Amino acid sequence: MSIVGRKFPSIAVNAMDEMGDTFQIDVLKHAVDNNKKVLLFWYPKDFTFVCPTEIHAFQEVAAEFAKRNTVVIGASCDTAEVHFAWLNTAKDNGGIEGVKFPLLADSTRVLSQALDILDYDMFDEEGSAGDNVTYRATYLIDETGLVFHESINHMPVGRNVHEYLRLVDAYTHVQQHGEVCPANWEEGKTAMNATRDGVADYLSKN
Repeated sequence: MSIVGRKFPSIAVNAMDEMGDTFQIDVLKHAVDNNKKVLLFWYPKDFTFVCPTEIHAFQEVAAEFAKRNTVVIGASCDTAEVHFAWLNTAKDNGGIEGVKFPLLADSTRVLSQALDILDYDMFDEEGSAGDNVTYRATYLIDETGLVFHESINHMPVGRNVHEYLRLVDAYTHVQQHGEVCPANWEEGKTAMNATRDGVADYLSKN
């Protein structure tokens, strides 16, 4: 079930940073207590193939999210210790060395189960137990803890990180100006009033 338009679950999960410090993050409280938006992205597993390309892509634009008052947090069902090992593996060896944002370690799967983003096909075609890992789920959460975007990709399909910048820009525009953002809206483009006349005026000019 979608949680867009509702508060993100208030569940504290272990996390690891690039310094090797382990701590807990409750994403809802993190957003509210710091008065920041949060981009939380889940990936299936450390030491895999598509996942490091996404993590480095989010790191490359982390400063742009920070300009938008948005914190980036990664997450998987790996342990904090495995996260730290990957954070200390060089980029040219498939690692994520240089990544600065925290990684949730939902090894108990409490949060991922609450979000219903786990691959529940626990057995492969040969009858062996599977890994029960998450899909590539992404959540954008506002300063009140409200989810204003969620999306889920299947495991082989990587994300376009710039689309999340656009979504943060659009939601912030709505917050600040009370206008709505039409299809393909980007920062600097014309938005519109949520009225019949507003739509007609916009469509006549575009």
